[in-house]
Amino acid sequence: MENNKYSILLYYCYAQIEDPEAYREEHHLFCVENNIRGRIIISPEGLNGTVSGLKEDCERYMAYIHGDPRFAKTEFKIESHDKHAFAKIHVRVKPEIVHSSLRHIDPNVRTGKHLEPEEFKALKDQEDVVILDVRSNYEHELGKFKNAITLDIENFRDFPDKVKELEHLKNKKVLTYCTGGIKCEKASAFLLEQGFSDVYQLHGGIIKYGLEAGGEDFEGKCYVFDNRIAVDVNKVNPVVISTCHVCGTTCDRMVNCANPTCNAHLAICEKCGWELEGACSTECKEHPEKRPYDGTGYYQKNTNGYNPYKGLFRRQDKEKIKTTIHGQKDSRVGTDHQS
Repeated sequence: MENNKYSILLYYCYAQIEDPEAYREEHHLFCVENNIRGRIIISPEGLNGTVSGLKEDCERYMAYIHGDPRFAKTEFKIESHDKHAFAKIHVRVKPEIVHSSLRHIDPNVRTGKHLEPEEFKALKDQEDVVILDVRSNYEHELGKFKNAITLDIENFRDFPDKVKELEHLKNKKVLTYCTGGIKCEKASAFLLEQGFSDVYQLHGGIIKYGLEAGGEDFEGKCYVFDNRIAVDVNKVNPVVISTCHVCGTTCDRMVNCANPTCNAHLAICEKCGWELEGACSTECKEHPEKRPYDGTGYYQKNTNGYNPYKGLFRRQDKEKIKTTIHGQKDSRVGTDHQS
């Protein structure tokens, strides 16, 4: 929409980072100073993030990423929005940019052939082609490509164990896809490693396919990892494929269970959502730790001890950092900023 003043950026880049902790500090500071919010993972193998901000702030952020030679090839999926999609900024160091159990694979060395959205669209219905969804159950139950093969996995790290179920497809053209493309980089490489002969991946994932090819034949909605929870993709022939977990009516409204010890990702209709106060069952509704329900079914991710100030005060310009973080002198940091 033309009135949307914010952007949501989805991106990843496989690139070697020698000192992830030092880069985390630098990256976090840039986000704080430019009112960028979201979740960013930094690891020795690269970057992975979803962030939001005013369009001009996001332009600065993309320029910052591209200005580093290590990440110059980073491609951003850009969606417009009417507000921030996150409440805070978290920049964390982790062993991988997506937990895969495939740390030995370097997509810069070998991976499936990249297909642009229009190329994927042209190939997907051919007789010798199979479409493979490499996402988790709660994602493909909400939405998937028509005729796609889905795997019964709770997390992407379970993907390698499921590949043996696909042995009969080794001589087919296998088109893999995920939300933004990052999982397919390693999933397609692993399929090649296991003897699959002709493997492809949807470059930029479902999000780019929706933006550039209209989303044709993607059925349902796409689960996303921000406070929107689920987004429309298909502007050509949309259908709803999910049903309410509670009452069984057709429903594509995604909710995270209000019981944090459950936190299941499920389709729950608005009526059942209010009746169960955001919980997925009576038991979860009565759980003593149940979170207050505001009708969205989205809850800010637990920080798990994350310290946004870690290491920042070692810099020579620490006084500038203090005033920026606390909003005492920086005129750009106001009611629209939470760090």
